[in-house]
Amino acid sequence: MIQFILNNHKIKTPLNAGVTLLDFIREHQQLKGTKTGCREGDCGACTILVGTPYGDEVSYESITSCISPLGNANGKHIVTIEGVNLPKELNTVQQAMTNNYATQCGFCTPGFVVSMTGFALRSFDVTQDENQTCNDAVSGNICRCTGYKSIEKAGFEVEKRLQQKDKNHQISWLIKEGFIPDYFKAIPQRLSALQDVNSSVVEQSVKNIKVASGTDLYVRHADKMAEQNVHLLVDETDLKGIFFSEGMCTLGVNTTVTEIIENKKLQRFFPGLKRFLKLVSSEPIRNMGTLGGNFVNASPIGDMSIFFLALDAILTIRREDGTERKIPFQSFHQNYKVYDLQKNEILKNISFEVLKANDFFNFEKVSKRTHLDIASVNTAAKISIADNIITQAHFSIGGAAAIPKYLYSTNKFLTGKAMEAKTITEAAKVMQSEISPISDVRGSSAYKRLLATQLFFAHFIELFPNQIEPDTLCTR
Repeated sequence: MIQFILNNHKIKTPLNAGVTLLDFIREHQQLKGTKTGCREGDCGACTILVGTPYGDEVSYESITSCISPLGNANGKHIVTIEGVNLPKELNTVQQAMTNNYATQCGFCTPGFVVSMTGFALRSFDVTQDENQTCNDAVSGNICRCTGYKSIEKAGFEVEKRLQQKDKNHQISWLIKEGFIPDYFKAIPQRLSALQDVNSSVVEQSVKNIKVASGTDLYVRHADKMAEQNVHLLVDETDLKGIFFSEGMCTLGVNTTVTEIIENKKLQRFFPGLKRFLKLVSSEPIRNMGTLGGNFVNASPIGDMSIFFLALDAILTIRREDGTERKIPFQSFHQNYKVYDLQKNEILKNISFEVLKANDFFNFEKVSKRTHLDIASVNTAAKISIADNIITQAHFSIGGAAAIPKYLYSTNKFLTGKAMEAKTITEAAKVMQSEISPISDVRGSSAYKRLLATQLFFAHFIELFPNQIEPDTLCTR
């Protein structure tokens, strides 16, 4: 039995945990404001908010309900467009959309309103964090008729209102200012009551299909998943969290991209972290997608696989009997969609050495559009320098082989060499001998080879601008 709160109503349902949350909302609850669009998590028409309890508070994030299993709603607050409506007037976000003529046919509008409301519910300070904007919040929402300028203006209006937000009494202030209805005040207590009687209601059998957030599986197999018994992993506590100890950082495989972006310690080690990971999907998908899901998707262009390959990471795998084994992440992917994981095993965590003063990291990605797109080529690099000598090199590349590629020969060639243009140009030739891109919808083989070289050079130009002049690097 699955229990959660949907808007202002308690839900208790015996439905299969593998049914999509979108289908439950529309077909079983008849809440038609949440739209069915692409069913792949790309258009945002089905955007909802998920409120997860943390102590006495509830943290809200936007997700795309078309690729989320119903079972993951267990113990949470699910908010649709109907759940942010006020009794007799438009709420603040809806009014901003109206003021700026930001809706025409209206099909996409509920998703935009929900995403902007989710932005208002986040706890950061709008006046201080330039990386958090209302228009980032709607990065997963597509409109086909209005044109984004009017929606952007509505976002600016929402941001202006939020500059006055009382962070110490956030929910009360948002209710008072008309962003959300007043039933939100009682949600923490109501969720707590649910949890007291409902600690684990979703059957967790190791024989069932294993699902974390479903952002890959539900794109391809949503109908099949609705009929299958699923083993939901997303709330397993030993698969969650980001920990630092003795110079190592360990991330549970249920860690989402959003949790990585917002971790203050990781931001210190990776000053460009937000810039890097804003290139990964859209905000609703970053709120859902887990590291483990990205790894076992085994896509040759998996962004997070490329990211962690360059960190020379170690993967921990948990067996059904509770024992564990560790392997270098670079050996996990073995062939196209083939990886080192047995049926009685799941991924547990991934760990890497935190960056030191002489370590430098960079991530690059080129796709047909900058955001909400998969890469033509993506690549990451960790370079260690001492007295202008490269003491360690860890380069990875996606879109250039059948697997996310760790560049063994290139890394070996660079180690011990001087940091100079000649070294980099020669290393690029070694890199070209390691890759074997194919022509597909994301570009021809020749195009990807050119991209690989240009992005390889980009790492050095970005990390060592005072030592490497772009004009000194040769692509021939």
